[in-house]
Order: sequence, then C-alpha cells, then structure tokens
Amino acid sequence: MYRYNLHAHTFLSDGDLLPSEVAVRYRDKGYSVIAITDHADYSNIKQVLKSVREFCRRWPKDSAIKVLPGIELTHLPPQQFKPLAKLARKEGARIIIAHGETPVEPVTENTNRMAIEADIDILAHPGLISDKDTALARERGVFLEITSRRGHNQTNAHVVRQARKYEAKLVLNNDSHSPEDIISPQDLVETALRAGLTREEIEKIDNDVKKMLTAKACRQAGKEVK
Repeated sequence: MYRYNLHAHTFLSDGDLLPSEVAVRYRDKGYSVIAITDHADYSNIKQVLKSVREFCRRWPKDSAIKVLPGIELTHLPPQQFKPLAKLARKEGARIIIAHGETPVEPVTENTNRMAIEADIDILAHPGLISDKDTALARERGVFLEITSRRGHNQTNAHVVRQARKYEAKLVLNNDSHSPEDIISPQDLVETALRAGLTREEIEKIDNDVKKMLTAKACRQAGKEVK
C-alpha cells in the first residue's frame, strides 16, 4: 500500500501542531509522504505558503517521510478559486486542495464547480457532488476526496458511487487538525472500505496518487534544472 496523506493542517491555520510535529507523527504512523495544506484565502495565502515552503526546504532529505508544501483554498467566493489557485502555484504550492461543499459547514453554492474549473489537484469532502460536477472532475483530472474526518465523511459513500459512475479519480485523506486525527494507513483503508470501496479499487487509488505525485516531482525537477 502506498502510504500517503495529502491533507494535513498545522497551527498556521486551525491545526493544533507545528509542521514538524505533524511530520513526525505521520512518520511514526508509517506514512511515506504527506502534504501540509493549511486553510487560506486572500488574507494569508502568501504568508502561509512562505512558511510551509521554508519548512519543507529545511526538512531532512534523508527522512523516512517526505513533506510537500500545499494549501487548502477555503470558503472562497467561488469566482476567487481560479486566481487564487494560480497564485498558489506561483507561490510554490505542490498540492492545491479546494474546500468542497461538505454538508456540515455553510459552503457557498457552486463552490464544487468553480473549484474544479480552477487549477486544483483535490476537491476535499465534496459532499453530495452532482453528476455534472463529477463528470467535470473526471475531465479535468481533479481527485475527489474520501475523508476520515468526522462530519465531512458523511457523504463518502455518495462520492464513491459518483466516482464509479463517471470514472473520476479518488484520493484517501485524513484531513488532520489534531493528534487524534492522525490515524494509521490501515485505519484510513478501513474508512475507504466502509464507504463501499473494494481493496482492488483502493489499490488503483494508491497507484493513481503515486503517478500524480511522481509527475509533479518530475515537473518540479525540470523547473529546478532550468
């Protein structure tokens, strides 16, 4: 199993822990790669990404866990997703998540669609995502999140059904904010199984995520060579 989690928060937004403690706790659970994806809008995106990039740059290259700089664009007016995703790429985000239309928060209508149309990688907890938006995610190569986070996970089964129907890609994430949220890869698999996924489908998800991260690493290496 490919041990990853691409949705983790620190005290740079609403998490409880330092980035270093997040990394160490995930390493202790057996993960090999994580992304720090703190919440952001126009008020803090540059500051957060500057801090996360600096942390990732100084994280030991020989560590058992790789840490990627990312961001979660959260509760935006829908028309702001595209310009902020572009800014996030410019500021060095390797993983861009959009805070989707979860049923447990007051998310603005049409957030899923406008986020998918922007240059994002993952639509987090997309709630009761529509047929049209699921098909668009498939077309744009946006991963739909299956999450272990309480509340947000209420619609995991719906997201699985929609992804099967339209052959959209999925990703398994913790969406961690506190130490208690950092569950083992095996427990994350159990979350996926409860949502209705098979072990064969989970293996395909792992492979899709690994391919995505490898492609990003190759593009980044090309930029650094230039």
